[in-house]
Amino acid sequence: MKYELLLPAGDLARLKFAFMYGADAVYIGGYNYSLRANANNFSLEEIKEGVEFAHKLDKKVFVTVNMVFHNEDLDDLDDYLKALDEIGIDSYIISDFAVIEAIKRLKIKTPFFISTQKSITNLEAVKFYKSLGAYRVVMARECSREDIKKIKENINTEVEVFIHGAMCTSYSGRCVMSNYVTLRDSNRGGCSQVCRFTFDCGKDYEYAFSSKDLNMIDYISDMMDLGIESYKIEGRMKSLYYIATVANAYRTIMDKKIDGTLSDEDITYYKKVLNRVSNRENIPQFYNGMIGVEGQYFTGRQEISNKDFLGLIKSYDESTSEAIVEQRNKFNELTNAVKEATQTPVPTVKAVDGFKVTSATTSKVNLAWNKVDDCTGYKIYRYYPSSDSFKLIKTIDSKNTLTYQNTDRTSATTYRYKIRAYKVVDGKTIYSDYSNEVKATTNPLKPKFASSTATTN
Repeated sequence: MKYELLLPAGDLARLKFAFMYGADAVYIGGYNYSLRANANNFSLEEIKEGVEFAHKLDKKVFVTVNMVFHNEDLDDLDDYLKALDEIGIDSYIISDFAVIEAIKRLKIKTPFFISTQKSITNLEAVKFYKSLGAYRVVMARECSREDIKKIKENINTEVEVFIHGAMCTSYSGRCVMSNYVTLRDSNRGGCSQVCRFTFDCGKDYEYAFSSKDLNMIDYISDMMDLGIESYKIEGRMKSLYYIATVANAYRTIMDKKIDGTLSDEDITYYKKVLNRVSNRENIPQFYNGMIGVEGQYFTGRQEISNKDFLGLIKSYDESTSEAIVEQRNKFNELTNAVKEATQTPVPTVKAVDGFKVTSATTSKVNLAWNKVDDCTGYKIYRYYPSSDSFKLIKTIDSKNTLTYQNTDRTSATTYRYKIRAYKVVDGKTIYSDYSNEVKATTNPLKPKFASSTATTN
């Protein structure tokens, strides 16, 4: 059977990268009727260009028309559906019965399937939507393996399952926290992710109820054995780097499963790759059944960017070994951090033995040195054992104190890391020993709430 790897695309660049790195299909949104109003999204002309690009590669483009419709939203729906049909998209992704009615009334031939916004978790719901003409259903992210297995064994309908990305705290399509807290309608494309906020409980800590991310790489082989047709990645607002990395990881795992060469070492390696591209912890969520506290953040979370997206390679000349790179981030010292991260640091000279951290906060690290009187000019980077990743902090600007600015203050964040220093002298790299593990927690900014008034009769 054919197994489909389905990637998100927030614009044409992401669409093309998704296909180049292994996607069989992408799902996109237009300017209207989509649930990612803050993404760049696609004009009709861009949808046409994306569809033409995909079809040349024998790949597919699905368009989301899955918001919750109010009366005023229906005015231009017919024209939009017909325009997409004429472009030749491969499927609509829908959730509102009004869209199904319009598709049937207009006698549109483009097929449709049911969005995760309908929170489908059982066989009878799948039968119902099949009777309305849907050829596929996107299962709710809260489904277990046994839920999916029962559906696949009892009905001949395609099943699409999320395998990676962010999770909603509520069932998808059932949350109105954004509406109440920020006056932005989560089910009409305006979700402000209130579940990522932290709240003052009047105690010495702040409370959160944010879900950890989904990562199903350990279970892809099992899911393929169940006969699941489509494997969906979340993240229409994620970067090109995220799209390329996640697509390549799951494409490789799925292909190795198909040709019989998948090993435990492959899964371990690509799990590490996926952990490096993510900035939140991730777990299999509901696949093995109901989860407990291990699936949520309550009093803070480790949310750090552990890789920096340096740039895009636009071209490469093999004869000169020269590449043209479009810069997407600050280079200079950052390139040193990348070099450190891609090579196993082996000290050339251990000239700063005895280096250690005596205290750490979110804005200052106090250093103690032995055998070195003045360490100005040394560079400090963090090493995160949990993800085996590195991040450059700053060049030391005084004898024994490092001061740096922490810009990630949107949540209660706990950092666990080790510190190391290095300096290039006469062409040789001089390293310190690693410090003991350090734990530092940010003081998050308070979320600002929108004010509103209501009157009753």
